[in-house]
Amino acid sequence: MRMDKIEAATRLVLAFNEAFNRHDVNAMMALMSEDVVFENTYPAPDGTTYRGKEAVTRFWEDFFRQSPQAHMEIEEIFGMGFRCVMRWRYTWVDAEGKPGHVRGVDIYRIKEGRICEKLSYVKG
Repeated sequence: MRMDKIEAATRLVLAFNEAFNRHDVNAMMALMSEDVVFENTYPAPDGTTYRGKEAVTRFWEDFFRQSPQAHMEIEEIFGMGFRCVMRWRYTWVDAEGKPGHVRGVDIYRIKEGRICEKLSYVKG
């Protein structure tokens, strides 16, 4: 297997994270499949699952409206074939100006060059 094919999932997730940090929903969604499944971390313990590009787009638009200083720092990322795992530190500033953060992990699955699954988990 060629190295560029092996690294494709990681490169795709890196591009997604860069778009996330720009709050560029259009660029994020361009990297996701039409049938994408996104499993959010909230509410505990299982989070909410969003299915399809339209539902996931609405989630991200609402998310950035509610958290205009959202930022995702990658702590570690690795992938192989159609899977990628990213450990992260998510930071925000709340409505009172108080900064906060959580750490977690995302597990991605890639299909036909697009993210088709993003499963998010957070340390409790």
